[in-house]
Amino acid sequence: MSNSTLVQMIPFAYKLVFMICISLGLFSYTVSTWKNLRKSWRHLQRLHQIPCSHCLFFTSEYNLKCTVHPCKALSDEAIGCADYQTLK
Repeated sequence: MSNSTLVQMIPFAYKLVFMICISLGLFSYTVSTWKNLRKSWRHLQRLHQIPCSHCLFFTSEYNLKCTVHPCKALSDEAIGCADYQTLK
């Protein structure tokens, strides 16, 4: 190869490296967004398992959310509550 062909290939090499960097950045962004969406979806599914809002002992008040277990109300600890009774 002569020097003139190498000089002619330099702009192409810059464009190729630029496109590779942009592609890797977009791929990284897409993977990160996908992981965060999956994590958020799992967290929402877990929150929907909390039965407090349909319980007889739930008061809907800020200071006393549950008359039986006020510290556990509306938290992950309330899943599978032994004192849960549905509204009638």
